[in-house]
Amino acid sequence: MSLQSTDPIADLLTRIRNAAMVGKTEVRVPASKIKKVIAEQLKKNNYLADVAVESAKPRDILVITINNPGESCTINEITRLSKPGRRVYTSAADIPKVKNGRGMVLISTSKGVMTGYEAAKQKLGGELLLKVY
Repeated sequence: MSLQSTDPIADLLTRIRNAAMVGKTEVRVPASKIKKVIAEQLKKNNYLADVAVESAKPRDILVITINNPGESCTINEITRLSKPGRRVYTSAADIPKVKNGRGMVLISTSKGVMTGYEAAKQKLGGELLLKVY
């Protein structure tokens, strides 16, 4: 079995989505910089409970706590917008709103990965990574 995925971000989102649907509170995925940044942004915006990195061989493991035991999951839907076969870019003026502002998009800009609100505030466009609410 190979640990390599053609789209590691989609793999991360699918693992989070599947774990949330069956009521699991924790997900373990192979770590990478982009996955860590995305997970930390989701934690910062209160969609995830905790994010940690465990050292392991041959690759570190990203441990994502979706919600604390006894609590319900705050993620209703999480979707990948830009895919390897079809990249989606946006300007600062055209950043989409998710569910009239109740959700958010993550954008990869020249100054790092940030929410759509932060990117619009700094007048930065970039690649739309995902939407969540």
